[in-house]
Amino acid sequence: MEVHNVSVPFNFSLPPGFGHRATDKALSIILVFMLLFIMFSLGCTMEFSKIKAHFLKPKGVIIAMLSQYGIMPLAAFVLGKVFRLNPIEALAILICGCSPGGNLSNLFTLAMKGDMNLSIVMTTCSSFTALGMMPLLLYIYTKGIYDGDLKNKVPYKGIMISLVMVLIPCSIGIFLKTKKPQYVPYIIKGGLIITFCLSVAVTVLSVINVGNSIVFAMTPPLLATSSLMPFAGFLLGYILSALFQLNPRCSRTISMETGFQNVQLCSTILNVTFPPEVIGPLFFFPLLYMIFQLAEGFLFIIIFRCYEKCKPPEDETKVTYKAAATQDTVPEAPEKGTHNGNVPSTQPSPSPNGLDSGQVAI
Repeated sequence: MEVHNVSVPFNFSLPPGFGHRATDKALSIILVFMLLFIMFSLGCTMEFSKIKAHFLKPKGVIIAMLSQYGIMPLAAFVLGKVFRLNPIEALAILICGCSPGGNLSNLFTLAMKGDMNLSIVMTTCSSFTALGMMPLLLYIYTKGIYDGDLKNKVPYKGIMISLVMVLIPCSIGIFLKTKKPQYVPYIIKGGLIITFCLSVAVTVLSVINVGNSIVFAMTPPLLATSSLMPFAGFLLGYILSALFQLNPRCSRTISMETGFQNVQLCSTILNVTFPPEVIGPLFFFPLLYMIFQLAEGFLFIIIFRCYEKCKPPEDETKVTYKAAATQDTVPEAPEKGTHNGNVPSTQPSPSPNGLDSGQVAI
């Protein structure tokens, strides 16, 4: 029996040779190098002692994990019901919501002046925990949505590769900061320049590879869902961490880590699970979701930076009281037998007969 595309009412086909062209391979290689440079540069901003402190007192990590695997899958499930998405659309969104935190969160945490040590620890923990949490969450939330088995579709190999690509360059960066801290500012600046150039190349190659195919995925329900999901992650992650009385730096970090998902893993699952004639333009949903993640992340950065510039400095909002040193409180000895008329002399005055007071004339 012929399988029809049930996600959209019109015919759809991927670009010829999609995934096997020279531009596709170039894009994959550039993405790998960009991730390595980003993680190496961010590793230079971290300290091993602070990373150890997050593991010894894991309050922030636990709250972050609750945000990642509690808020995002639930938000994806609820949005699918609210916008009455068909099963394939709801499943694509749910897979994205159950994915671990993405590496872009580390870069945006740095821009938001968050806690980089907590950010890397959370990215590592969420990726490692995804080995068990993704099958469990997909099993729970896909009941009544999808009749197939998704537990065996979790890309364990991809998750482990993501962990290696995070841990190794970060460890090298931490080691370099410990041994050669004088080189760290140059490495960070160079990493930012290289990342910017590679980002331009990634954007150009993505447009060439995808073309106008992503337009087919831009239906009103999917646009609304892909815009509201990261916003819910950013907002609810910050609120949850604030309720547990974490400091603002940690709250901003958890906000970024919750809102950013690993769309590469989501794309891998969709590619492995469904043929193009079934998934249709939803094959490009992770890319659409990433576009909204980046746009909203930049919006939050702009808001945060404007807030920092507009708020009064802390030293201007505090009133400091100091005891003024006056001549009443600090008496001065008269100089050369004279004294200030406004301040009574503390020295004993000589008597008219040349004797000091207290001496008796004989």
